[in-house]
Amino acid sequence: MSGTVLVLGGRSEIGLAVAKRLVSGDIRRFVLAARPGADLAAEVAALREAGAETVKTAEFDADDLAEHGPFLEKMAAEHGPLGVIVLAFGILGDQARAETDAAHAAAIVHTDYVAQVGVLTHAANLLRAQGHGSLVVFSSVAGVRVRRANYVYGSAKAGLDGFASGLADALHGSGVRLLLVRPGFVIGRMTEGMTPAPFSSTPDQVADATVAALRRGRGVVWVPGILRTVFFGMRFLPRAIWRRMPR
Repeated sequence: MSGTVLVLGGRSEIGLAVAKRLVSGDIRRFVLAARPGADLAAEVAALREAGAETVKTAEFDADDLAEHGPFLEKMAAEHGPLGVIVLAFGILGDQARAETDAAHAAAIVHTDYVAQVGVLTHAANLLRAQGHGSLVVFSSVAGVRVRRANYVYGSAKAGLDGFASGLADALHGSGVRLLLVRPGFVIGRMTEGMTPAPFSSTPDQVADATVAALRRGRGVVWVPGILRTVFFGMRFLPRAIWRRMPR
């Protein structure tokens, strides 16, 4: 791998952890993109401490679909070629609120699915034209079989997982690769205050698995790996039992 690493969701714990692990001889240029007004000083310092040669920041509003294309073209023109684009933005939302507040439900799906589809389409086109590069997409086991306890977020991840899987097939032979990451419950800022689920992981553990899979040229990675077997079995649980499963 070589070129600039672009992290969309520059304040994401997982996104930053992935970026730090990508610092190498051929990858020393990074761009952290986050919502307008976000303070990225700590993230920039952490990357520089990890050995990054250049760390730039950019304002990026994932929910503004019309700006995806122009933003990525600007990044390529100013910092290209882009070696890795990491999609690390997203929201968990409030499931209880989303069950009665249609606007909130739609906002979750917009950020976690619609915006991701928009970015991925533009990014795939850009990297195809470039002739090389990698996309890193974070799905979730929440989308493998959607649970009643978090069906709004889970449904968005289910859609993203399907889209990314199809896009990976469409990119085959183009020189562009897509890595689909399926973490379980991640203990971090986004889930603060929630009771960790079995087989939980940390942002660092997710990043370790992600970068290892990226370097090996894999297409899908589960974090931790045992969740692949667990969810294979969970597909056969009767629905009466499944609907009572926690988040």
